[in-house]
Amino acid sequence: MKTAVIQFPGSNCDGDALHAAQLLLDEGAQFVWHTEAGLPQGTELVFLPGGFSYGDHLRSGAIAARSPIMQAVKAHAERGGYVLGVCNGFQVLTESGLLPGALSRNRDLHFLCRPVHLRVENTGTAFTGAYTKGQVIEVPIAHGEGNYYADPETIARLEGEGQVVFRYVDNPNGSLNDIAGIVSERGNVLGMMPHPERAVEALLGSEDGRGLFDSLNLKGALVSR
Repeated sequence: MKTAVIQFPGSNCDGDALHAAQLLLDEGAQFVWHTEAGLPQGTELVFLPGGFSYGDHLRSGAIAARSPIMQAVKAHAERGGYVLGVCNGFQVLTESGLLPGALSRNRDLHFLCRPVHLRVENTGTAFTGAYTKGQVIEVPIAHGEGNYYADPETIARLEGEGQVVFRYVDNPNGSLNDIAGIVSERGNVLGMMPHPERAVEALLGSEDGRGLFDSLNLKGALVSR
């Protein structure tokens, strides 16, 4: 699955994202700088990595969401292309309107960096098909503003339509309904605070993040048939 990893000033998980993509999805996965006007030809997956884009000035992800490349990312998503936003990438997705809701300061106002356990809530998406429903996986977090919030109507819609795909087993940050990751209505855009790209090799302490990339590979194989 041809992958583009977007780099913003302040991205610090872009190397992790590129490594995971090259290891599990596309040996030719490449960085795309935020000032570019378009994506590489044939891009199937856009990966918005974690970090502190623009130093988290204004709000986390707020400036990055208005970078030139995001117009191409939005057009890609509107065509049905896949978009994965992790941590700061999730914040960019909400700030750009590609996903609903917002990420605010953690409940205890502390930066959190540790492994957490997630429950897979929906396996009917391109990002979760390699997991089993109810499976508990271990994936690390590293964020200060991961507290997911949305108005009651939005929360009800996300829950009712199966758009909550990952949920915290032990909520570390105060997110409503223990939400750790959501997909768009079409299911082609995923935002999540935990870092699956940091859990793809046993050397890193967990391989539980591989399921997400295996799911995308499976989806790509089915589409190409």
